[in-house]
Amino acid sequence: MISQPDSASAGLTPAGLQSRAVLLRRRLIVTGLNAMTYLALLYWLASILSVSGWSVVDILIFACFAIAAPWSVLGVWNALIGVWLLHGGANAREAVAPFAAAGDSSAPLTATTAVLMTIRNEDPARAFARIATVKAFVDATGQGEAFGWFVLSDTNDDVVAQAEEQAFAAWKARAGASADKLFYRRRTSNEGYKAGNVRDFCDRWGAGYDFMLPLDADSLMDGATILHLVRIGQAYPKLGILQSLVVGAPSQSAFARIFQFGMRHGMRPYTMGSAWWVGDCGPFWGHNALVRIAPFVEHCHLPVLPGGPPLGGQIMSHDQVEAVLMRRAGFEVRVLAEEVGSWEENPPTLLEFTRRDLRWCQGNMQYFRLLGMKGLLPMSRFQLVWAISMFIGIPAWTAIIALSAIKPLDGEPTALFPAASALGLYGAFMFMYLAPKLAGFLDIALTKGGLARYGGGLRFAAGAVTELLFSFLISAAVTVRTSLFMIGLLFGRAVVWNGQARDAHALSWGTAARGLWPQTLFGFLLLAFALALAPGLILWSLPLTAGYFLAIPFAVATADPRLGAAMARIGLCAIPEEIETPPIIAALAHPGSRSEQIAELPEVA
Repeated sequence: MISQPDSASAGLTPAGLQSRAVLLRRRLIVTGLNAMTYLALLYWLASILSVSGWSVVDILIFACFAIAAPWSVLGVWNALIGVWLLHGGANAREAVAPFAAAGDSSAPLTATTAVLMTIRNEDPARAFARIATVKAFVDATGQGEAFGWFVLSDTNDDVVAQAEEQAFAAWKARAGASADKLFYRRRTSNEGYKAGNVRDFCDRWGAGYDFMLPLDADSLMDGATILHLVRIGQAYPKLGILQSLVVGAPSQSAFARIFQFGMRHGMRPYTMGSAWWVGDCGPFWGHNALVRIAPFVEHCHLPVLPGGPPLGGQIMSHDQVEAVLMRRAGFEVRVLAEEVGSWEENPPTLLEFTRRDLRWCQGNMQYFRLLGMKGLLPMSRFQLVWAISMFIGIPAWTAIIALSAIKPLDGEPTALFPAASALGLYGAFMFMYLAPKLAGFLDIALTKGGLARYGGGLRFAAGAVTELLFSFLISAAVTVRTSLFMIGLLFGRAVVWNGQARDAHALSWGTAARGLWPQTLFGFLLLAFALALAPGLILWSLPLTAGYFLAIPFAVATADPRLGAAMARIGLCAIPEEIETPPIIAALAHPGSRSEQIAELPEVA
């Protein structure tokens, strides 16, 4: 344990990691940059719309832009700050994660950790293979005695549940002397969803461990990374949650490959920039993170919201609420913005991707009812507002596109419209949208050996172009579905928490059409209006509108296993783990080679 001064009297954050005054200055800088950018954009848009007076359409466009723009503006500054930290000569690790060095030591583990995998109607063989592989690599560090292993099931399908029991029995039979450290528990209901599942663990077994490390059914973490997090946690008793930077694992799905390629290079500068000013009020993503059990049990119990679903009852998006409650209790919540052997899998198809997004959307909209909670720090309250704005901006952007299509009907003289200024604002918006991705490209290019990790400059460039085109197409399809869902929330529509399809699989044209016909209809309506009213805008609008009427073929094509296999063969949108495969990923892909992969690991104290 690192000796820490009294943080309050020393003007430090609770764990003694940073000066509160320094963090305040950073937050004021970021607030100023965002406010100036946001107000400048609003002034620019107002100068365009007000040329011939304000019509109803103008007012609606301005209002929607005011709602939607903040998320994009902060994304720009997070990404730019991240690149500056990583390549501007400063010690980014010390500035953002002063706690990280504690994990580099060879200090013995004095804390005990429960590794939890929460599942509900998942493929049992797949889930148990993952947690068994994680255990094998933790055991290989020589520190396995400090860990317990729990599979926490909320499965309500009896056939799947039986397969889970068989998989657990087989795992326990293979575990030998460590079998007494393995536990399987199935609840008969999923009250409280995943958060309730974890809470049940805490009530039953939590007192026996210092930390828990939740894993999803698609999570993977290597042993050295887990030890790194635990050593940091035990060094700082006032560190309540330590979130690892979770990146996508190699996939045979074309959709997942392209999506995670973009997330991979864009996530590091964005998360680094965000962590620089968020500091001790950081995010919790609900998995692949170290959580201190005692304060979690005492302070992070989720309230039950008044009323019924979709916005009342049990909280679906539990993680960020738990983070703000942990910080309210006087414990820091931090993110380690480094690629440190922590993976997840991304949805293999567009339909699975939107299913996951809708669950997040419903959960985040519940945060409206939590904004008045007493005792939250201003930054924590902002985190809830920011989670809400992530989804509120989506229907606002969709409305802007629809309103722009009918603007020629508002009766204003076309000759007076400031087309050059409007085109400039459009270009500025496109830059804002692409800034986190462009920052990620720049980060890779400026990092020594960065391009080589992705298979070389040409392969990386091909993947970047592919992902940029992909991002426009997926954004269009997702925004319409999310917008319709948010309208449905007002009328009581809710999603069901269930298992996810995680393996690459084909989509039939019929399945894609049933899920994506609203996007197609919306796209062709926009096209019809443009042809009738302003055909010259069609070409300019394609980056934003093509994804609507291409949604169905896009979903079918990117789900086709043949396309995914072809991309994997030529290395298109390959991530570093495909160029140089980490032992744990190789062991998961080829279980028979697990012992050989472990034997080749460097010695870990």
